[in-house]
Amino acid sequence: MHVQEWLETVPPLSIYLLVGLVIGLESLGIPLPGEIILVSSALLASQHGEIDPFVLGACATAGAIIGDSIGYAIGRKGGRPLLAKLNRRFPKHFSESNIAVAERSFDRWGMWAVFFGRFIALLRIFAGPLAGVLQMPYWRFAVANVLGGILWAGGTTAVIYYVGVVAEAWLKRFSWLGLVLAVLIGVTSMLVIKRKAKKAAEKAEAAEGELVTAGE
Repeated sequence: MHVQEWLETVPPLSIYLLVGLVIGLESLGIPLPGEIILVSSALLASQHGEIDPFVLGACATAGAIIGDSIGYAIGRKGGRPLLAKLNRRFPKHFSESNIAVAERSFDRWGMWAVFFGRFIALLRIFAGPLAGVLQMPYWRFAVANVLGGILWAGGTTAVIYYVGVVAEAWLKRFSWLGLVLAVLIGVTSMLVIKRKAKKAAEKAEAAEGELVTAGE
């Protein structure tokens, strides 16, 4: 069953809790489809008045911030051995190459890796635990975690919700053309930040590669 079709059978309170829990577990370091659940729930809220988008956004934001904070605490306590355990548990996501990429991002950006990591699937899983493993000062982590959580979770909810509202209104006036255009606008808005973050990561890796080559 499609995610949104399944969510339509769930009471609003359960949706709030589900969104917060899934995003929290993903932020903690467990690979889960947090973004898919959030987008589907926000779109559902735009079509059903009983789901409050503000409560939904607040639950998503709380899940993101709390999950990352728990992940940070676990990473700080578990250290490098924790990454090895995660590698054995989730080899696809916590492979040595993925860990190396995440570490380079942290070395290059510091606290900004936590902030922008919200918009990159790989870093969204790594950010909390890796920040703890690398002993990032908690105040720096907390600032980036809170701001990133609000912008990603709250922003995603707002964009998808209003796209859904506009799409429904346009659908009544312009049939499927309005829906297609509204969805394209919403998707484009979400991808802009992701694309910028990806380009920044590529530039950082290229610069690091040049430094290594120059050193040799």
